[in-house]
Amino acid sequence: MKDMSVAGPFPFSAIVGQDEMKQAMVLTAVDAGIGGVLVFGDRGTGKSTAVRGLAALLPQIEAVAGCPMNSRIVSDVPDWVELKDDTIVQKPTPVIDLPLGATEDRVVGALDIEKALTRGEKAFEPGLLARANRGYLYIDEANLLEDHLVDLLLDVAQSGLNVVEREGLSIRHAAKFVLVGSGNPEEGELRPQLLDRFGLSVEVESPRDIEVRIDVIRRRDAYDRDPAAFCAEWRGADADLRGRIVAARARLNDVDASDDALRDCASLCVALGSDGLRGELTLLRAARALAAFDGDTDVTRDHLRRVAPSALRHRLRRDPLDDAGSTIRVTRTVEEVLG
Repeated sequence: MKDMSVAGPFPFSAIVGQDEMKQAMVLTAVDAGIGGVLVFGDRGTGKSTAVRGLAALLPQIEAVAGCPMNSRIVSDVPDWVELKDDTIVQKPTPVIDLPLGATEDRVVGALDIEKALTRGEKAFEPGLLARANRGYLYIDEANLLEDHLVDLLLDVAQSGLNVVEREGLSIRHAAKFVLVGSGNPEEGELRPQLLDRFGLSVEVESPRDIEVRIDVIRRRDAYDRDPAAFCAEWRGADADLRGRIVAARARLNDVDASDDALRDCASLCVALGSDGLRGELTLLRAARALAAFDGDTDVTRDHLRRVAPSALRHRLRRDPLDDAGSTIRVTRTVEEVLG
């Protein structure tokens, strides 16, 4: 078996099945403003693999070399950063893990103790939110995250700004990232406030089809035995997908949504009893991203049908008279409203 330390992540294109999860992640790559993805389901269904694989195939970002929050240009670097290298370099899209046991200081940043002790200076040591700026923040087992970190993430996700006021420091910096959470519903539910912040929600389960399971085993075994060769085999497919994402980003603002499309969005949300207007807005945004990815110039009912479960299943009111699952309720309503 080859050395795994030199291998890249498992190629996104090589993931078998889990089409809705892959579609949701691709849409957030086309439009980061969709608001992230929550993936709930069985262990070992490729949730973490998909996040790391997607980040690896995305185009690199341009960033100031010495900026800890990946600022695009020097004028975006906060004043408190001691900028030792202001050259513009290409960096991989950052993917930062937020571990369950992380302290608040590690997440938001804190006083640089070393500088305080050695130089007597009050300096800021950036945290995970700074490193995730312009990339992905990934929370495995998001449903087990401590409440105070959930509150913190809600504030930052809403404002796109990390504000730290402590120990005489007053620091703020951009913290715009795609939030990806995963978890197993058997281990606990997600707080409704955080659930609503995820633009899309996907349910994954272990494949039941024997041939599909064999494909999963075959590809994973091939990767484990020779990761470099396996990645090389799928490099072309990942490059094609990267090209489609880049092209979709370029045409995204030109995709038109007619009044009929807006009426369909509103009608679906009213029929499902979705609270607020975040459902409509996310549904429209995801449908537009899908249309751009498909190379279309208008949002159609087909786009709405394909993204409605992901955009709406986690925004339903509980109906004591309807014990059907949320996915079934959305699918049934889509058929009734859109035909």
